[in-house]
Amino acid sequence: MTTTTAQDKQNKPADVDYDVVIIGAGFAGMYQLHKLRQIGLSAHIFETGDDVGGTWYWNRYPGARVDIESMEYSYSFDDKLQQEWRWKERFAPQPELLEYARHVCERYDLRRDISFSTRVNKLAWDDRARTWTVTTSGGKATAARYVIAATGCLSKPSDPRFEGMESFKGEMYWTSNYPREGVDLSGKKVAVIGTGSSGIQTITTIAPQAGHLTVFQRTPTFAVPAHNTRISDERDAEIKANYAEIRRLGRETSVGFNQPPGNVMFADVSPEEARKDLDERWARGGLGFSFGFEDVLFEPVANEFVAEYVRNRIREKVKDPQTAELLCPTSYPIASKRMCVDTGYFETYNRDNVDLVDLQAEPLKRITETGIRVGNREIDFDVIIFATGFDAMTGALNSIEINNGNQTLSDKWRHGPQTYLGLMSHGFPNLFMITGPQSPSVLSNMMVSIEDHVDWVSEALRDLKESGRTRIEPAPDAEENWVHTTNDLANLTLMPQANSWYMGANIPGKERVFMPFVGGVDTYAQIIHGVRVANYHGFEFA
Repeated sequence: MTTTTAQDKQNKPADVDYDVVIIGAGFAGMYQLHKLRQIGLSAHIFETGDDVGGTWYWNRYPGARVDIESMEYSYSFDDKLQQEWRWKERFAPQPELLEYARHVCERYDLRRDISFSTRVNKLAWDDRARTWTVTTSGGKATAARYVIAATGCLSKPSDPRFEGMESFKGEMYWTSNYPREGVDLSGKKVAVIGTGSSGIQTITTIAPQAGHLTVFQRTPTFAVPAHNTRISDERDAEIKANYAEIRRLGRETSVGFNQPPGNVMFADVSPEEARKDLDERWARGGLGFSFGFEDVLFEPVANEFVAEYVRNRIREKVKDPQTAELLCPTSYPIASKRMCVDTGYFETYNRDNVDLVDLQAEPLKRITETGIRVGNREIDFDVIIFATGFDAMTGALNSIEINNGNQTLSDKWRHGPQTYLGLMSHGFPNLFMITGPQSPSVLSNMMVSIEDHVDWVSEALRDLKESGRTRIEPAPDAEENWVHTTNDLANLTLMPQANSWYMGANIPGKERVFMPFVGGVDTYAQIIHGVRVANYHGFEFA
């Protein structure tokens, strides 16, 4: 393991405190710190929370778990690490993921270069000195040559305000910041507002605990079964013996994880063959379900066939026909929103203590002292849980005041993100983004996208160091072309038809622009590798 030496620190420019400041100590920030040490750059992380883990530090709501198989949702950069860590479940729950993050932190001695409980409030660029001034909570200023934002794509909670919230006399909680010690819901009347991924996992977990649970649903969600299991010793050994090949094959897919082959067009198979394929994928479980046909996100007929298959599965699971229909999504194409992986979600509505309220038919009017008023009735509750999601992709960066003179990043992005490769934005030199908007990020196995970005940024900084250059920035025309490419690719698909957080549609006033790169992590990795080989084509240096 290579660490920053006293000589490395001595060799850093005199006008900076660190060569690099990293924002965030999640999986991206931790790996980035490790890589920068290896190339001899001094680096420091500022982390808002009081521990590592990022998403898996904050997302501690009941039932929180990953939707990529644990053995692939893990670092691949060190074979010793992946051989020594023993995953317990096929889809790891939040406590296990946080335990893994802490293990990585201790294994590579990262904690000594992390300031916890420290929020970055402001970044200011000085073009003459070619440095960023990083101002943190408490007003402390730190100078760095480069800043790397490892702030995460789902880290800025959505904070919808409902009329009357301040009057409610019961307990209110948010899945984005759930109490660490948990909440005793025994015998209580509980409301959950929201049926995205966090809502589905929370609802499934707390239904057996609550006295009575009422779910408030605005838009139903497509969810496929996880078929989660404990990982046997035999399965663990099998995967570890073949890890190199598993990683290689995963990186050759569009989503960065292994799945059954799906290189056929829906039009080329009979309905019977299509149903057989979907049956097999449903039985296997996991996000690979929606990749059976290459044209599922391009052809409405193929998409509707797959969507109706899932709706029929929902109807099979839910005993009450009326409730089943309310739970069947019909207003957007399947897979145009993030697919959810469930562990008994739909079956939850067969419980006597669970009710569903359709907010399309009965709009939520206000929170009252004793509960929630919807339509023409009021329902009393002891506890309200808001599972209202995140200001995705751009929210975390826009919550920091990032300026270069009179230009701010949030103002530049007011009509949607503008980046080159999802890595940098013109006008903000030496500021890198890990899994930023207009990269594959949330459409992929995040661990693969994180490693691709961290490796690329680290190589770029090493090349800058070796060449004596101290400033890097995207060229305006390269950025403009990448923005158009990202938007044009998205518009070839059915994905913009959904009011999803991919589009920013869950945030009032946010411009609706499809934010991820849909071309796949395999294609994207080739693009950024080619850019580097071509002497960083599209970037300008000083």
